[in-house]
Amino acid sequence: MNLTPVTVLGLGSMGHALASAFVKAGHPTTVWNRTPGKAADLVAAGATEAATAAEAVTASPLVIAVLLDDAVARGVLGSAADALPGRVLANLTNGTPAQARETAAWATGLGASYLDGGIMATPPLIGGPASFVLYSGDRAAFEQHEGALKVLGDAKYLDADPGTAPLYDMALLSGMYGLAAGVEHAFAMVGAERAAAFGAELLVPWLQAMAGVFAGPAAADMEADSPLGMQAAALDNIVRASRGENVPRELEVHLLTMMRQIVSAGHTSVLPPLIAEISGRPTA
Repeated sequence: MNLTPVTVLGLGSMGHALASAFVKAGHPTTVWNRTPGKAADLVAAGATEAATAAEAVTASPLVIAVLLDDAVARGVLGSAADALPGRVLANLTNGTPAQARETAAWATGLGASYLDGGIMATPPLIGGPASFVLYSGDRAAFEQHEGALKVLGDAKYLDADPGTAPLYDMALLSGMYGLAAGVEHAFAMVGAERAAAFGAELLVPWLQAMAGVFAGPAAADMEADSPLGMQAAALDNIVRASRGENVPRELEVHLLTMMRQIVSAGHTSVLPPLIAEISGRPTA
């Protein structure tokens, strides 16, 4: 059986895990990273390393982007714009609903089919029973490549709005960061009409899967598996997505503890002013 060739753009901890899953499943896999030196083991296992993002996109009908943030993703994809027409772009880069819709409009304007996604797993869980990935956007593109996407975990298609997957992604992450307060925040983000199904089908299984990450020896590996810079970008996006959905700002308070820990560890970003704004006092 001929398996779909897949390209993975970005070999951070998550991108590397995705590429490894595709290689292990037998998919012809092309990889590319902005900085060299991260593909050696993947190449040894059978992947092909492309010299440029455009070359990587050209190699496969299904292109998975998993980069640091929206700005980086748009820069990388822009450099490969001429190769995108006729291909399916599944953008799994952490971002906001508005960013997903903007990227979708740009990609489809070039002639690509677009899916946005939210990866609901840490890198070590990719491909296992606890991993699932949310998708929204072009349903035909999802159905065409559903078999390949299921290599990463359970593939859950939501709806045609490319902003839905990142919205649900942000909502689920807010539950993880705040538990009880986060659950309330998540329900407010998706709206009352969707809260019951969202909680039963997505939020509770997600929190159950994450419970083991915070217990015992696994907790010591969290920084290695989920770097602070990535966590900081996710926290920023949760706040932005929440405000885009008109969630009451007092529900943002549960994010403060994680924000303060990241700032105390030396991460510099938009987080210090966000902490001051949410808490009403200067950051330490």
